[in-house]
Amino acid sequence: MRKVITGPLPDIAAGFSRFLGQLLSHDALVIFTRECTGRPRKVAGNRQIVDRVTIDELDEIKQSINPGGVLDGPALLAGSHRRIWAVRDISDILLVLVPRPSQPDAPDADEVAAVFGIVATSIQQQVAQASPDYLAESRAASSERARTIAELSEAHEATLASVLGTLRSNDLDDRRARITASETASAALIALRSAGAADRALSEEAVTTAFARLQGELRPLLRYREVEVDYIEPPADGRPLPGEVAHAARAMVRAIVLAFGAQPVLTRMRIAWDCDGDNVLIEVRDQGPGTIDRNALTRQLSGRLNTLRGRIAVESITGWGSRVTLTVPLDPPAARPDEHLLSTLNPRELEVLAHLAVGKRNRAIAEELGISQSTIKFHVASVLKKLDVANRGEAGAIGIRAGIVPGGAHAAPGRS
Repeated sequence: MRKVITGPLPDIAAGFSRFLGQLLSHDALVIFTRECTGRPRKVAGNRQIVDRVTIDELDEIKQSINPGGVLDGPALLAGSHRRIWAVRDISDILLVLVPRPSQPDAPDADEVAAVFGIVATSIQQQVAQASPDYLAESRAASSERARTIAELSEAHEATLASVLGTLRSNDLDDRRARITASETASAALIALRSAGAADRALSEEAVTTAFARLQGELRPLLRYREVEVDYIEPPADGRPLPGEVAHAARAMVRAIVLAFGAQPVLTRMRIAWDCDGDNVLIEVRDQGPGTIDRNALTRQLSGRLNTLRGRIAVESITGWGSRVTLTVPLDPPAARPDEHLLSTLNPRELEVLAHLAVGKRNRAIAEELGISQSTIKFHVASVLKKLDVANRGEAGAIGIRAGIVPGGAHAAPGRS
């Protein structure tokens, strides 16, 4: 179970499927959560089943089970009625298993529900904290989904428009058939366009909505602090934020606010969001003693910033206050062959890779990060294994191409 929840988020379904194999022999496993804007379905097993499972089918199954409840019986899944075993966690995350025919008996419901609760909590925490694993998976899925929807929408819209044109032709005699077919095709065209809008609603947040949610999330953090907060809202017509960017932006602002709050005196803060069309621009400043730990804050945010290719600038002047600015691109970067490998690195390994990219040796890295050389040696070995390279130079080259630099800030465009 430790391997399941500490491994890369894209592998969590496959890992959990292997774990559950000892409790319930199954052909397919699906985890369904609308909290993951990028990939709400996490699947493992028979591709003939998992590739055909739809969101509507999973929604129907979920609505048939009370939170904390279990279903063992027939249901529509992957276009066919089949026996399933499902549990709806109290977090509203759904697990669906398709038992093998050789598995006639149901598993211990309490045992499976308990271990799934651990997995569901891990997913929730990664989403809430906008961890690098979650962001990498969500960003990759967003890019692929947008491309696929665009292609399918164009193809289907052209096809349906052609059908409508043919059916509306005066050369056809059967008037009733034309009317019925026209209505059917029109309804299909509307449904196709509505599906695209529904998908965008799940995968995007209006910038004003994202900012309003941020204010709600900060309220409990500041409830018992005598601090005045000025919120500068983004423009109402600003570009919508991809779900992974909205989650990450709020998580990073929370971290900055906590860093400011750790100072002995804090009387006033200003939190501003803006959009320039390509990036969400975030600025948090205070009128405090200017004693925040800049290096610690930058390291804390480095994993998310590297995953989203964002940039950070921290200014702190003793007696005057501090200012943190973040620039986070709204569009996913062009895919690189190394991208999926980088997403497997944890935040500490990304820090080590950044130092490898500038040619530092273990001793210098250990001094910079404040840990032992033996620990650095362990992290370097892990980085080489995860990146599937033979030496430090090859790993450093991948870091350079990705723009990963010491300090956590991503290299400016054109410099990577």
